[in-house]
Amino acid sequence: MAASHSLTGMRVARALVDFGQRTDHGLMRRVNRWRAPRWFRLWMIAATRGGDGWLWYACGAFVAMFGGAERLPAILAAVVSVGLGIVLFLRLKRAIGRKRPCAMEPHCWATLLPPDQFSFPSGHTITAFAVTLSLGAFYPVMLPGLLFCAASVAASRILLGMHFLTDVLAGAAIGSGIGMLIADAALRYLA
Repeated sequence: MAASHSLTGMRVARALVDFGQRTDHGLMRRVNRWRAPRWFRLWMIAATRGGDGWLWYACGAFVAMFGGAERLPAILAAVVSVGLGIVLFLRLKRAIGRKRPCAMEPHCWATLLPPDQFSFPSGHTITAFAVTLSLGAFYPVMLPGLLFCAASVAASRILLGMHFLTDVLAGAAIGSGIGMLIADAALRYLA
């Protein structure tokens, strides 16, 4: 009986993976062939470059200068969240080994080179949401702007041919979870 349930579970999991890959590959083909307007291309390139780290360093500098009494715990929460996210995405990328969309089909306008060869999960997205949720817990007034930035980074990774939709969705979930857990622990410690 247990073997039957295990086999059924594996079939369901395989069907979900197959559905995700069909959806991902269909979206990849449409995105890679879309000639976006110039303003949109510039926004996506700026978002992805911001996600390389300088945007998050700027947020940290802003919090360090104007963050008040909570600035050090907030920055520490963001740094720990990002560190955990990096460790996790590096391990997952190596273990899963999924090729990037740009390795499968050329993009019609984006010429950026990927930071590594693996796609799943999106490290840029994990970092973006880890910073956003950890800092946003300390400074709720910053949350809408941070979410806009994180969503822009995540969308840019798909629209520039660096990641599949599922890579980015997984990255957003992982980064958000890490950011919320670390911020919650820091806030409890301060209470």
